[in-house]
Amino acid sequence: MKIFHHIGLPTPDQSTPMEGEAWVESSRCWVTNPAHHPQCIEWLRYPPDTNIDPGFQQAPHICYVVDDLEMAIAGKDITIPTFEPGNPPFGRAVFTFEDGVNVEYIQLYPGRRWFDDDMVGKP
Repeated sequence: MKIFHHIGLPTPDQSTPMEGEAWVESSRCWVTNPAHHPQCIEWLRYPPDTNIDPGFQQAPHICYVVDDLEMAIAGKDITIPTFEPGNPPFGRAVFTFEDGVNVEYIQLYPGRRWFDDDMVGKP
């Protein structure tokens, strides 16, 4: 299974918080819930001390939910290694670079969904 989930874009103004954004500690950035956007956009905002490469911060990405993360990324160029987003984690995610585009793959943990309501407004 490989299902489109969202498109990630950097916020136009990195210094201004967006309504409903949530903190992702593993990548040290704020994200919005794409389920609340009509075009499934996840807005990303990075603080100055993020560990994410500046070039990656300025680039869009496309995200898919998969049922087998290892199979989905086999043989691909990994740009951000596997991490567990959410607190508590709702799954495992990894970024690849394919055909000139950053691609995120997420495998959800059983009984969890991406961006559970318990993430909103944290840290």
